[in-house]
Amino acid sequence: MSDVLVLSKTWEPYDRVSWQRAFVLLCGGEDGSKKVEVLEYDDRTVRSGSLKEWRVPSVIRFLEAITPKIRRVKFSRENIYARDGGLCQYCGRRVAPGEFEYEHVIPRAKGGKTIWENIVVACTPCNQRKGGRTPSEANMRLRTMPRRPDKSLGHRRIVLSWQAGMPEPWRSYMRTATYWGAELENENGR
Repeated sequence: MSDVLVLSKTWEPYDRVSWQRAFVLLCGGEDGSKKVEVLEYDDRTVRSGSLKEWRVPSVIRFLEAITPKIRRVKFSRENIYARDGGLCQYCGRRVAPGEFEYEHVIPRAKGGKTIWENIVVACTPCNQRKGGRTPSEANMRLRTMPRRPDKSLGHRRIVLSWQAGMPEPWRSYMRTATYWGAELENENGR
């Protein structure tokens, strides 16, 4: 089954959760208070142990303001772009969010890992010029050395736009860019 779109109290996209997590949120807190409301339903149902059928939500909204916990900064395209200020780390040109290349400073073929300290924003011409070489081999210099950001990037922001394959009810709640908030897999498992 698909994910459920979660909106904040102010109707902004906040997260995507599994349908199971959505049911937990619908059951409320320990005090029995209602935490979320269902705005849209999916066309599917699930059955409980007592064979009662429940409609699966597609979009839910928190009824109270939520204060997200600031944790480690998620390794995502959005946060790499924010860390590098939207600038190509080789030539300094501003790169649009949907057009930047996810560049390994030390190429994977040469043992480079997919970690904060080895990934930078690059424009397509610089990425192609560098190819599978190190910056020194390509006679290119990084503007700043990549590093893991501090927690200042850790505030929650999700920028979503509806795309083919997403549930139709989500369309009216979506925003601009595409896959920015998804956490990227890296070789350290973080």
